[in-house]
Amino acid sequence: MPNYQEFLRMARERRAKGGVKTGDVVFTRHAEFKMKQYGLSTQRVRTVIRNPKRREEGVAKDTIAVMQPGSVRRKEGKETWNQEIWVMFQTVKRRRVTVKSRGPEISASGNIRVISAWRYPGISPQGNPIPEEILREIEEGSILEMDII
Repeated sequence: MPNYQEFLRMARERRAKGGVKTGDVVFTRHAEFKMKQYGLSTQRVRTVIRNPKRREEGVAKDTIAVMQPGSVRRKEGKETWNQEIWVMFQTVKRRRVTVKSRGPEISASGNIRVISAWRYPGISPQGNPIPEEILREIEEGSILEMDII
């Protein structure tokens, strides 16, 4: 059993190699960046995926967008909220994903690949919940680079 200092050293080495996998969810670099930008934790994103209030077809090929309100209030018997948390993801077959861009190969398997996550102020209209900024980044193709955390 390694002591605390050795444990920290090994954890830093894993992070330098590209991180470690969390369960059955794999995050893209874009998703990590957006989660940091909007103050979303990996656990919050996983919760939105597991228990969505609304589910729509994503704009990117073979993607699903799910939403969960930030916090729900009840007024006169109706639910209302001030913001929504959206997650766009792909379901992938159980397979090995290898990332070679950061030194040694890192392999992980996952069922869900999170493409993006964001907060939407207010209540989004049904049918097109994804902001233009996210759509533009998807079209450029820069968000599909894999980063396993």
